[in-house]
Amino acid sequence: FPTSTYIQIWADAQRELDAMLQREREEFLQPQENHEKVMQMLATAYIQYLEIFRNLEEAHDHLIHQQKRAAVRQVLDAVMGRVLEIKREMVALEKSECHYMDDILMALKRVPEAIEIPIPKYFIKENLRILQEREKYLHEILLNAGLLEQEPVRAMTLEEGIKVIQVAERARQGRARAAFMKRIYLEEKRQSKKEKQETGKSPDDAATCIQKVWRGYSQRKETEKLREEEMVFLGMNSTEMINGTGSLPPDVEAMSSLKKANVLQGEVQEREVFSFRQELRRAEGPHITDTLQDQITQCFVECRHITGRFPDYPPEKTGGSKAIFIEKHPEQVAEELAAEKGAEKKEKEKNGRKTEKEEAEAEKPAKAGKQVVVEGWKMGPSNFLSMLEEGSSQYQVFWENRDHRSDFLQDHDPELIKGGEREEVEEELRVQVDEVMKEKLLQIKQAVDGEIGTEKKSGTSEKVRAAAWENRGAISVPCPVMSLACRTIDSLYQELAEEGLLIQVKNVNLSDYIGYSDCLRNILREKGAQPMPSIPEVRQLVALYGILPLGSQTVHENAPLVKSLLLAGPAGVGKKMLVHAICTETGANLFNLTPSNLAGKYPGREGLVMMLHMILKVGRELQPSVVWIGDAERMYTKGARRGEEEVNSKRLAKLLPQFLRALKPQHRVLLVGTTSRPFHADMRPFCRVFQKIILIPKPDYLTRFGKYFKTLWKHYILQAGGALTKLLNLNCLAQVSDGFTQGHMVDVVHTVLTELRLLQMARKPLSTAEFVTSLARHDPVYRQEEEMFQ
Repeated sequence: FPTSTYIQIWADAQRELDAMLQREREEFLQPQENHEKVMQMLATAYIQYLEIFRNLEEAHDHLIHQQKRAAVRQVLDAVMGRVLEIKREMVALEKSECHYMDDILMALKRVPEAIEIPIPKYFIKENLRILQEREKYLHEILLNAGLLEQEPVRAMTLEEGIKVIQVAERARQGRARAAFMKRIYLEEKRQSKKEKQETGKSPDDAATCIQKVWRGYSQRKETEKLREEEMVFLGMNSTEMINGTGSLPPDVEAMSSLKKANVLQGEVQEREVFSFRQELRRAEGPHITDTLQDQITQCFVECRHITGRFPDYPPEKTGGSKAIFIEKHPEQVAEELAAEKGAEKKEKEKNGRKTEKEEAEAEKPAKAGKQVVVEGWKMGPSNFLSMLEEGSSQYQVFWENRDHRSDFLQDHDPELIKGGEREEVEEELRVQVDEVMKEKLLQIKQAVDGEIGTEKKSGTSEKVRAAAWENRGAISVPCPVMSLACRTIDSLYQELAEEGLLIQVKNVNLSDYIGYSDCLRNILREKGAQPMPSIPEVRQLVALYGILPLGSQTVHENAPLVKSLLLAGPAGVGKKMLVHAICTETGANLFNLTPSNLAGKYPGREGLVMMLHMILKVGRELQPSVVWIGDAERMYTKGARRGEEEVNSKRLAKLLPQFLRALKPQHRVLLVGTTSRPFHADMRPFCRVFQKIILIPKPDYLTRFGKYFKTLWKHYILQAGGALTKLLNLNCLAQVSDGFTQGHMVDVVHTVLTELRLLQMARKPLSTAEFVTSLARHDPVYRQEEEMFQ
């Protein structure tokens, strides 16, 4: 689509947002006593905000104008945060993470897909180059450490070499023979034309020849057109030409054009930013360099006037010359810490967090079987309404100052863009200035003070004290942890990777977790029962609590803070896949603290403390990060455990609350646990660590089989290279596989579709019996186990 289309999408979304803000002022600020009315208001606002969110994300992804993208980005982050705030209110009202919204969707004339959470593409696109370099660096570390199997380079045997030479020689002889025969054919054709010209040809023979050629050509084109129309009618669109004009089918051509446009837009967006940065470097680079040198020189002169000697140049790992201007006195540090504690206290009061005693009192009516009555409900304070109003006012000014209807190709405002890029250019030039000024300082020291040799290593004690202040109130700091202050992030990153604690992320998206809504669940809810969550609801919760806060710094700092998440469900339902999907969608690092992975690594309490400090330091510096604990119930198993692995698991469980307290709203670090046996753990400490618990269900019939959309059996078979035939009854497979998980189905497909079976598929099509036989070797999830999760 042209740029004007996305500008119009932005304008429509902004108008809807203004209407929503007006509605919130009229309805949400008034106390309400009716529980159903409050829930209906919140659910309606939730769905409408999601629609605005979806439109703003589409406009932001396709706009090239940098200032327009910045304006849309501000409103987009605020809308994401407002969605999370409304979700918090809905959960507090219903005491459940899953809500019944079918009636509201029907009233708004929306389909169930309207409540799917869109994932902004800028999470990855804006940091794509950094993420690619980090992935390459991690792959090299793991390869050098022997944790990845490198594809062996196998030497070619003599027989294989002879065979390759024979094939190449036969191909050369075939090409030479074809060229020789073509010359003979052309010579004979020229000779026959010469003979015909001498003898002549009658007009009737010429007309017959022309008619024969034309009728054959037209009939072939007509047959090809009819065949393509039939394929389109049957839903089996072909990529061949649908008519003689050389055009593709409309849907195929549209998809192809959209993919090309997305690639070109990304290239243009990067080119615009790079061109402005280059122009700024060329125009203001010398002035910025001179200013930095003058500032650094002035600082050195003042330091010598006070202390009597020139200071040592700050090392690169502490920020270089930038550290000169950010050093503070101890009194200033104490004042900042006191102010930070006061801000945290105000933030807790603002978010309305309850103490454990208040939560226990709030749960008493529910445990006693009494109906909870909402008296005088009023929407809690919001951190994003002011951002939305500010974005709306900026949009009005931006829209009024520019005539978008008559000029769709408006130039950027260079000064505004340079203001945003000037800081990055200054950081790039500061590295070069540091190299020059370091040499200059050594020469001045030698000439004035008579000092000879390399710089003394200073500032170690200050860095250690700074690390202690940074980790205050978190975990008691032993001596090994104090030494981490002197280490670089790269060295800690490499050590964690070599120890197998920092692992590679599998490239899976949240949309790959296939599943669809089932109307029978809503019937159970109407009867008062609480059914298992559906797969679409799981996707929504993972996106809300995991992906959106990790992807946006603004959302994570201001939205309701979720530090830990637990995914519980039978083995094989896709818990580990969802963890990797969170990392893939946000570009997060993945730390594996599964008890089995910690065996023999960092023994004792001091070792575990140092490991957690390393993960905390690397995770906060290279955020976003996900700390994954598989088989989380093993840390909280009842009774005494034997063995070093079990003891370390118990110690890790005691340190996790302190680890979570060290995470602040500005740190995009999420603790994710997975468990297939949560009922084996001691529930009280287990549930205190994880703020949100998401129950993962096994796939239902609609997810296993569907005629008109992508389902599990069809997806897995096609992904493995299989082909669907009449002998393969997917409906029968869906019926037989009731009670089995996605992991069972993947294992069955890989067992059946071996390399040999794929080669035989052309003459021996796949049949239902092959998959049923392999499926019978697995044990399903029985009703008793499923009820234990509920």
